Amino acid sequence: MPLPVPDEAALRHSRALEDRIVAEIADAGGWISFSRYMELALYAPGLGYYSGGAAKFGGAGDFVTAPEISPLFGWALARQAAQILESLPNGGDLLEFGAGTGRLACDLLSGLEELDALPGRYCILELSGELRQRQRQSLERLAPALASRVEWLDRLPDAFEGLMLANEVLDAMPVHRVVWRNAGLFERGVAAGAPGSGAFAWSDRLLQDGALFEAARQLIPFVGPGGPDEASDHVSEIGLAARGFVASAARVLRRGVLLLIDYGFGRSEYYHPQRTQGTLMCHYRHHAHDDPFHLPGLQDITAHVDFSAVTDAAAGAGLDLLGYTTQAHFLVGCGIAARLARTPVERAAEYLPLANQLQTLVSPAEMGELFKAIAFGRDVSGPLIGFAGFGGSDRSRQL
Repeated sequence: MPLPVPDEAALRHSRALEDRIVAEIADAGGWISFSRYMELALYAPGLGYYSGGAAKFGGAGDFVTAPEISPLFGWALARQAAQILESLPNGGDLLEFGAGTGRLACDLLSGLEELDALPGRYCILELSGELRQRQRQSLERLAPALASRVEWLDRLPDAFEGLMLANEVLDAMPVHRVVWRNAGLFERGVAAGAPGSGAFAWSDRLLQDGALFEAARQLIPFVGPGGPDEASDHVSEIGLAARGFVASAARVLRRGVLLLIDYGFGRSEYYHPQRTQGTLMCHYRHHAHDDPFHLPGLQDITAHVDFSAVTDAAAGAGLDLLGYTTQAHFLVGCGIAARLARTPVERAAEYLPLANQLQTLVSPAEMGELFKAIAFGRDVSGPLIGFAGFGGSDRSRQL
């Protein structure tokens, strides 16, 4: 199915970003890593996908996240947040990374107020000025006593106690692309395209040392050495940025929990020998495709999360693994079905939409199986409700 055609203003925006990236490729000697390309495509000031003004979330955007699907998601998370905050001697704060439209912040604060478990502060670490403005507009619908607890941060605090939360954040962090073949390990980067063939083209360079080489070398037992030619290459992603983010967050977490919800796999499934082309995916106006060079600045570019690498990064910074399971099991553990049951079936106009939303969040055919929840903690006792009480639901053995 052909992708939608953007209007002239959007095309000009994308071409301006293309020119910016082409100029950087030239300045770098004709080649940049895919990680750098992805960083520019998503975050270049004023031009990148997340720093521009185009709609991203919901029906008018390119994709729909769980908080946009249903308030049930935020309510379930509020129950988990309440348990964590109430277990800390001084209650603690809540820090949300990449708060999108602000919908989850609104739902969480409302749910925590209902549970009488409000954090001292609700901090949002958001680098996009455009999204900050949308978050402020969303939070205007809250009572002043709730909205006043919200503050925006420009960087990680030096120390934090409470709950750190990242929902669909890691998948949007830049990734390196690596090629495993008999001739060695190669990094698949980006060069300028030939005349008439598009602005960009893939270009491989031999990997011989450094952090990316070591990470790729350690994965050889999972992917195999690759085949004798390009047709049998194993191509996949390595998310050094996600590992660095988790390690940084872990280092400032003095007491509390780091909770991550995203789509992905453990290492053995992520780098399975049959997954030869990786997980890179693009989203443009609710169409999914695999060409990251299409309309840079107008489409989202994502990769699945390697939860084994995330776990290694958290453990290396001194955090304990508190649980790893599917989104479905996590939300059920947090009582999402009980929340739906509070709406009488007889009120069909209210009940049926919520029931359909719940199905999207927990069904294995929708978000329930692919999306995972993982939690790490420091000085936190007792099992978290989202990860407790379901025989066979723990997926830690897959990390």
